Amino acid sequence: MMIRKIRLIVLTTIAISLINPNTLKAQAENIEILTLDNFISLASKKDTRFEQILIDKLALKYRKALGLPAGDFILSLKSKYNFVFDPDDQDLTNTVALTKLFPYTGTEIEVGYSSSLSSVSREISSEFEVAVSQPIAENAFGKNTRLLDKIIGLETKVADFQVIEAYEDYLASLIQLYYNWYSAYENVNTARNSYNENMKLLENIKEREKYKIALPVDVNKVSLQVVAKKEALITLENKYAEYLNLIKQSIRNENNIDLRAENPMLYEDLKINFNPDYLKFSTQSRTAKMLKMLEDKTSFEVDKYANELLPSINLIAGYLQEGSDHQLKASEQTVYAGLSFDWPMPSVVEKARLETSKLELKKTKLESENIHLKIYTDLKNLNNQIDNEKELISIADDKIKFSQAIVDDERKNYSLGRVTLNDLIDEVNKLEDNKFNKIFHEVQLKRLVVEWLRLNDQLIKQNDI
Repeated sequence: MMIRKIRLIVLTTIAISLINPNTLKAQAENIEILTLDNFISLASKKDTRFEQILIDKLALKYRKALGLPAGDFILSLKSKYNFVFDPDDQDLTNTVALTKLFPYTGTEIEVGYSSSLSSVSREISSEFEVAVSQPIAENAFGKNTRLLDKIIGLETKVADFQVIEAYEDYLASLIQLYYNWYSAYENVNTARNSYNENMKLLENIKEREKYKIALPVDVNKVSLQVVAKKEALITLENKYAEYLNLIKQSIRNENNIDLRAENPMLYEDLKINFNPDYLKFSTQSRTAKMLKMLEDKTSFEVDKYANELLPSINLIAGYLQEGSDHQLKASEQTVYAGLSFDWPMPSVVEKARLETSKLELKKTKLESENIHLKIYTDLKNLNNQIDNEKELISIADDKIKFSQAIVDDERKNYSLGRVTLNDLIDEVNKLEDNKFNKIFHEVQLKRLVVEWLRLNDQLIKQNDI
């Protein structure tokens, strides 16, 4: 029994030691720690800006239906009176027709029935016709429609990628907001610690003044220092409150629980190997695919406009049955075939479209090359900046370590009268500046990593939406 109790005590002690002290403190003060991961999850579900972006994605599935020739059945009804000069000699004609277009072959089939009633003879004549039309030059066997289908398909995919990019850009802005919030939180803590340390120094100076060890001017110097630190603290607390309100807005937080930021470690394990990474980006990334699609789309447009320069030639074949009464009595049957030919002369508009599309294709290819070059330069600079920030953080650590040692020594030296109060205040301020500087570089590194992921199309995948 005693052994079991000892084991329980040991396990409990280990469990307590593994709990983050900040988490325990937050629970005691009714504070909720909001991690970056949880913030992204909540914002993606509750921020209506994401929903607004995704509505554009839902609308894309209707683009082909709106852009391609309709393949629906079309029912047409027509009724008319025919008379020339004698109002008493009229014909009443009723026509019903059903038309079906097969867009991907260009074939059109029409089935029609009409009947006419003479007001003089009261005779009824009727006819039934089935006609088939097939283009063999412009839009031959649906070529233009198939090109248009490819063009619209590429436009839809590009638009889909653009929706993902808009989603990714907004997500990146929210992550940057979290980093700003965390940075403001750390700055407030640093400023508050500095204010408290200066308050202790002021109390010490006042105590020394009582014993005639310090002068009134020393008290005033430190009092001014305390007031300045309080002013800085108020400014930073106000900035922190602004970021907190934006965080609450993004996750639609309406309760009274105070939220606190935590050091975001979500992308800390990123490893960059520039040349292989850029090679992968230039061939497999969303941006690379989008640029290739835009080139293909413009190339298909050139083919489409070139095809439109051809004359409109249609093969026509049909069956016609004419007779009396509504039932086509005593009917005559005819099978026919032929050609219809339309050729606009001199095709000025069509030629202009073709030449413009060729120029647009050349422009698109040049633009694609320039975008690749710009992104390469941006990524190269980002990679250098990330490496520099890592070095600057290491330097900031060294500066804090040395500054802290100097402040500790200067406090002792001031107590022994070896240095002036001004020397001590200067070193205290340098230490504080170095702490703020480290916070800036740590957060700046995180910002650059997010921007690297965003430019590489790695911040979000399509399946994540």
